[in-house]
Amino acid sequence: MLRYTIRRLAQLVLVVFVLSMLLFGWLRMLPGGPVSALLGDRATPEARAQLESQLGLDQPIWVQYGKFLLRAFTGDFGTSTGVERGAPALEVFLTRFPATIELSLFALLLAVAVGIPLGYLAARRRGGWWDNISITWSLVGVAVPVFFLAFLLKFVFAVQLGVLPASGRQDTGIQATHVTGFYILDGLLTREWDASWNAFVHLILPAIALSTIPFAVIFRITRAAVLDVLDEDYVRTARAKGLSAMVIRGRHVLHNAMLPVVTTIGLQTGALLAGAVLTERVFNIAGIGQAVAVGFERKDFPVLQVVILAAAMVYVLVNLLVDLSYALIDPRLRAR
Repeated sequence: MLRYTIRRLAQLVLVVFVLSMLLFGWLRMLPGGPVSALLGDRATPEARAQLESQLGLDQPIWVQYGKFLLRAFTGDFGTSTGVERGAPALEVFLTRFPATIELSLFALLLAVAVGIPLGYLAARRRGGWWDNISITWSLVGVAVPVFFLAFLLKFVFAVQLGVLPASGRQDTGIQATHVTGFYILDGLLTREWDASWNAFVHLILPAIALSTIPFAVIFRITRAAVLDVLDEDYVRTARAKGLSAMVIRGRHVLHNAMLPVVTTIGLQTGALLAGAVLTERVFNIAGIGQAVAVGFERKDFPVLQVVILAAAMVYVLVNLLVDLSYALIDPRLRAR
């Protein structure tokens, strides 16, 4: 297991290195560049040349990349030019990151908690009314765009019915103490139960909107995997031996059907981070998705660098955890 983990960590370092090269090259090829973002499009050639010299943009590209790597290792990505003008880009990211992680985790838990049991039940009742209704509902979840569903939920439950908040992470007048930036956790740590409940209520609509696509994918993969396993010889043998239904479900069906489901959950984590861009805009949540949207609008390259690189690293880390969970579920993979 240790050798397997070290091999995966070495691959992770290589992937992050390649990602840093792609990100550096892509940002340098964007129209305008950091000089236009700082000086505007009407800057004189002399002013542009002076700023390019100050930023080191007149140096060879490999020198610029080396300096970019050194600054990245020390957490120096420059200062924001649009999202929070003048603030360090890393600080902008760190203050917004908990909001996106809290939203994404809640949405993922919702998708897993509903998708896996429904997928299993649909497979057990293949062809029945429950199976047909579940498949239809999952198709709706995939087909409806996240931003449209977010607007629809907001209009019905926040504007028309008024039972849930329409925007933000907490009510402005609640005066909550923030320790970690994760508002629900902060309320639990400081025993401000009303603040924790208020943050939870604010998460319901955005999390439902964000979880629809992961739910639909996890549901369908679980259903297909369970159907495959139910037809295996070892399941029929277990039934013939008289094992209880609970033992067959837990040890022989769900255990062997989980590998593709775990893969799907890891891949959907990246989709959640992408979907958070739209969801945070609709519900006015100050997360990294909103920072990316504003960063593109205002050409805030320092913030874009740190947000995109960090989001990619989170995605890679999640896939590392998925690989390690493979080894725990199926020990044969450790020897490959």
